[in-house]
Amino acid sequence: MASRRANLTGFDKHKFAAASGQPANDPWARREAWRYSGPFTRWNRLKSVFPGFGIATAAFAGYLVYEQLFLTSSHGHGEGHKGEEHH
Repeated sequence: MASRRANLTGFDKHKFAAASGQPANDPWARREAWRYSGPFTRWNRLKSVFPGFGIATAAFAGYLVYEQLFLTSSHGHGEGHKGEEHH
């Protein structure tokens, strides 16, 4: 293992990295708690990404059912009638 050279300023970046972890008693934890509770929870933020998506999906599905039941063509223009003259 390579030995570390002494820094001229006396600053040890390895000691600094070890000491810069999460503090045991965060003084701002209580003030930051509102960001993750109530209307700002992860689920509530995700839920509002696509507003109206559920209603639009239900309306589209309803239209597809309506189209299949009531808007079917009863003229008989299938594949067997190609090239025939229509009266």
